[in-house]
Amino acid sequence: MTNPPGLMISAPASGTGKTTVMLGLLRALAEDGLTVQPFKSGPDYIDPAFHLAAARRASFNLDTWAMGEGLLDAVAAQASGADIVVAEGSMGLFDGVAKPGETGHGSSAETALRMGWPVVLVLDVGGQAQSAAATALGFRMYNPDLPFAGVILNRCASPRHERLTRLGMERAGLPVLGVLPRRGDLTLPERHLGLIQAVEHPDLEAAISGYAAFLREHVDLETIKGTAASSGPNGPSSAALPPPPAQRIALARDAAFSFTYPHLLEGWRAGGAEILPFSPLADEAPAPDADLVWLPGGYPELHAGRLAAAESFLSGLRKHAQTRPVHGECGGYMALGEALIDKDGTRHRMAGLLGLVTSYEKRKFNLGYRRAELLAPLPGYGTGTTLRGHEFHYSSILEQPDAPLARVFDAEGVEGPQTGSVRGHVTGTFFHLIAEAGS
Repeated sequence: MTNPPGLMISAPASGTGKTTVMLGLLRALAEDGLTVQPFKSGPDYIDPAFHLAAARRASFNLDTWAMGEGLLDAVAAQASGADIVVAEGSMGLFDGVAKPGETGHGSSAETALRMGWPVVLVLDVGGQAQSAAATALGFRMYNPDLPFAGVILNRCASPRHERLTRLGMERAGLPVLGVLPRRGDLTLPERHLGLIQAVEHPDLEAAISGYAAFLREHVDLETIKGTAASSGPNGPSSAALPPPPAQRIALARDAAFSFTYPHLLEGWRAGGAEILPFSPLADEAPAPDADLVWLPGGYPELHAGRLAAAESFLSGLRKHAQTRPVHGECGGYMALGEALIDKDGTRHRMAGLLGLVTSYEKRKFNLGYRRAELLAPLPGYGTGTTLRGHEFHYSSILEQPDAPLARVFDAEGVEGPQTGSVRGHVTGTFFHLIAEAGS
């Protein structure tokens, strides 16, 4: 098997416009008749759904901190049958954590280097001209082994600005793959966890089509396609995606519960599991014959009143928990608790299957990789198993009275108080599961 050629769309920092470039490029290449495989480097919950909308092909996360070599290979193999890969980086190109995890520090540069994908660096050139070349050259030379395709200059103010900026790039010997003029209507809507979810965008299809037209007008698509490369042939691999934790899995899926890593769901399906989606916001109960109920993360704090009033959902959940496992991640964990206090200070009764009380009124920023050593079983994983995941939320814990589910450490190895909870058949964590350690 030979990997399809690919590119990594990255930038010096967040907020430079790489998501606009990513979505426009995915759609433009798909419009040209190519089968395009998107990936996201790092632990992002939201971008893969936008990638799916743009490329019409599921996007997967690649994470060198959380994933071992085998799982990285299994996720990369999801590109089978594609003509080209386009991956989007997280934060800045070389940004990662200080201490290595399974195979690295979690940077986009590590992903690109491992996969052999040349980097397209998106530069915001606002407020500078030739000086932008010094930034780009620094990124080009920081790791000379990293393949480098060239730069896209974003937010260029005028033809004169473009000429001066191109002059700097020519002096530095850096290919300019495109120049995007400054436009104020290209940003995607955001909220406290970053972009809004793809399903909430008021007119996502029109936005993506607009990005593609914008890219076609201002970048050299043929040259960009010609720079794509990969690490070359792979031999046979026994690598597999994570197996399912149960045979029939009732999965909450709506605007309140949507954050599950795509490689997990694909692994569950590949392992023969049946995924049974239901919507708590529509007051749907989980399938009564499910073996497991799984509540993903999301935005329950924005829908707390509706969830508290969803009697069919809550009664079905409570009935299931009497005899069979229920697990919640982050927002799902909060919904399994006793109460959730919204940003206005209103207390909403939740499922009451755990004693957890969380508050969004008293905001506390929680962000980063997590390594968890299980003190009790979690569906699919036994006591003593070490898991790797990621946590990102603003809610603070007011009460957490149940037995701890795990000892939880950050990427620096510092143990934290957000241990998750277990009570009977019910478990919950604030971290989103990525992989079992060593996989």
